[in-house]
Amino acid sequence: MRLSPDEMIFWQHGFFKLNGTIVFTWALMLVLTVGSKLITRTLSTDLNWSRWQNLLEIIVTGIEKQIEDVGLSQPRTYVCFLGTLFLFVASASLGTVIPGFEPPTGSLSTTAALALCVLVAVPFFGIKDQGLGGYLRSYMEPTIIMLPFNIISEVSRTLALAVRLFGNMMSGTMILAILLTITPFIFPIVMNALGLLTGMVQAYIFSILAAVYIAAATRGRKAASP
Repeated sequence: MRLSPDEMIFWQHGFFKLNGTIVFTWALMLVLTVGSKLITRTLSTDLNWSRWQNLLEIIVTGIEKQIEDVGLSQPRTYVCFLGTLFLFVASASLGTVIPGFEPPTGSLSTTAALALCVLVAVPFFGIKDQGLGGYLRSYMEPTIIMLPFNIISEVSRTLALAVRLFGNMMSGTMILAILLTITPFIFPIVMNALGLLTGMVQAYIFSILAAVYIAAATRGRKAASP
């Protein structure tokens, strides 16, 4: 059993490789894109909603409520980014029930890319909320001595996000691989079920942490400035 989709090589030409991480990532993005188009193509404002629209309303409302609870006063501004993060990580975990599919979040390159998205989104929303000058001044609060420490904090928490998600997702795969060699019948089924639960929890934690970082870059720093 492979511990990472990076080990699956579909095509290689010299230095260039098309591994499982790339294939499964793009396949998952395609499914999410097509699925969103199909679900939203017949949205209605009448009282007679389809079951898909009911499900969509529940998911979007739940995500907006969580974003608001974190401290962001206008959740619809952030729901596209944070909701996409949650749905991608959650769908990657749910995809494990499909034979032959391996979640791309089991690769450090994927979790690093997701963490980099958060790294870019934090200053983006911070600048959008405070302006470029206001956001840059927040790195020098309360004194200019804090500038290098605030920069190190931005980079270190991005690294922590990537390693945290990778470690939690990889640990389940490693335990399942060990159990397959010891008890190849009962325990792997139980671990697969626990893996689905773990994946959903990690999707929630990753999205909430991203929301907390964005809230710190907008509301928190703005309130701290004189």
